[in-house]
Amino acid sequence: MDRPSLTRRSLLGGGLALLGAGAAGCSLPVGLGSAGTRVRYWHFLGASDGIIMNKMVRGFAKDNPGIAVEENVLAWGEPYYTKIAMAGAGGRSPDLATFHLARLSGIGAGRILDPIDPALLAENGLEAADFSPPIWERAHVGGELYAVPFDAHPMVLYYNTEICERAGLLAPDGRLRPTDGPEELLAALRKAKGVLGGRPPLVFDALGLGTVGPWRLWWSLYSQSGGTLLSEDGSRVTLDDAKALDALRLMRTLGEEGLCDPRTDYGASVAAFTNGQAAFLWNGDWETTGLKQRGTPFSMARFPSVFGTGAAQADCHAFVLPHQRERDPEIERATYRFIAYLVKNSADWAVAGHVPAYLPTLEEPEYLALHPQSEYRSVITEVALDPRAWFAGSASRLWLDFGEAFSPVVSGARTPEQGLAQAKQALRRLMAAPNPFPAEER
Repeated sequence: MDRPSLTRRSLLGGGLALLGAGAAGCSLPVGLGSAGTRVRYWHFLGASDGIIMNKMVRGFAKDNPGIAVEENVLAWGEPYYTKIAMAGAGGRSPDLATFHLARLSGIGAGRILDPIDPALLAENGLEAADFSPPIWERAHVGGELYAVPFDAHPMVLYYNTEICERAGLLAPDGRLRPTDGPEELLAALRKAKGVLGGRPPLVFDALGLGTVGPWRLWWSLYSQSGGTLLSEDGSRVTLDDAKALDALRLMRTLGEEGLCDPRTDYGASVAAFTNGQAAFLWNGDWETTGLKQRGTPFSMARFPSVFGTGAAQADCHAFVLPHQRERDPEIERATYRFIAYLVKNSADWAVAGHVPAYLPTLEEPEYLALHPQSEYRSVITEVALDPRAWFAGSASRLWLDFGEAFSPVVSGARTPEQGLAQAKQALRRLMAAPNPFPAEER
C-alpha cells in the first residue's frame, strides 16, 4: 500500500476547521460525496490528534477514490461512550469508531460492539504477530477479537534539557541519564531542585476537580512491583497492601520534600513545564506537539524504573465495530481497508506522541527519525493497562475515585494508609455496582 503524500510539516499545519466542527459533533464527509462506498466513522480526537487524523482520512480518500469516509467528531469522555452504547444497543451505529482499549471489557461485547473478523484483517495484510502482544491480548473479550489496536499513549517523562544539563543529569549524548530505584530517582530530583533555587522540579496533574494524575502515577508505580487490582476475570479484588503503600509513600515523599508541587492541576502542570519553571513533567505522551510549537527546550524518556520494571500506566486507541443489525458486505470490506490503511500509516499518527501498536512501524526509518517520539518506543511491551472491569479505562469512575483518594496523600493532608483505605472503599463500591452494559448472553 502506498503511503499518503503528506509531509510531517503539512500534518501539523491547517486543519483548524476540524476542531470547530468536532466541538459541534459535525460530520465531515471526505471522499466522493454521495458516489461510491461510504464508511461512517466516529471518533473523539481533538487538537493535534484531530488534525492528524483528518489528514490521514484525506490521505485514504486520495488513495481510495471509490470510498468516502464520513468523519464524525464527538466530545471526549463519558458522553462519547454513552453515544456508542446507545447507538450499538439500537443497532444503528456507525461502521467504525475509535475506542479506548481499557474500555473494552465493560462496554457489552456482542451487544454494543461486534467482533472483528481476523480473515478480513488478514485480507488487508494485518496479522496478530504484527501487534504488541499485551495490547493484542487485551483486544480480546472471551477469546474473541473485538478491537484493532492503533497505539499506546503511556505515562512518560518530559525533561527540560537546559535545566537538566545544569543539574548534571544528562549523559554525553544529551539524553537524560536513566535512574533505577527510588533513591536514584529522588537524588536526581534533588539535584534539579537545587538548580531551580528550591522550587519543585517535578510537576504532574496532582490536584483539581476530577483529577486523574494521582491514579496514573500510582498505577505506574504499583504495576512496576507486580501489583494487581483485580483477578483476570475481574471478579475478585487482588490488591497487595504492602506494594500499594510503597507506591503511596513515594508519592508522599515527593510532596513532603518539595520535589513536586502538589497544588498543580493539569493545566498548571503543563504551563509550569512549558515556561521552564520545572525540570520534569510526568504526563501522557500527547503534550509533545504543543511543547514543540511553544519552543520549550525539552526531550522525553520512558517513565522511570522505580519498583523493579519500566512499566507505565497506559491506555490505547483502538478501532471497534459498533453493533449493527446487518452489515453491508461492501461497506464492511471498505471499513477493514480503512482500518488497515490507518494502522499501516501509524508513523504519521506518531507525530502527536503516541507509540504505534503496529510493530513494523517501530522499525521504519520515518518513525525512528521522529524525536523525541521514538525515544520511549520500547514501553510498548511494558504498558500497564487498566484492570478488566466495566468501571475502568479512560475517563472512568475508577480513575476519578482513586485520584480523589490519592491526591491528598501527595499534599500531606492524608496519610498513605488513609488514602489506601479510601481507595479500597471506593473499589468495593464499584465492585458491588451492576455493569450497565453487560455482555450478550450466548
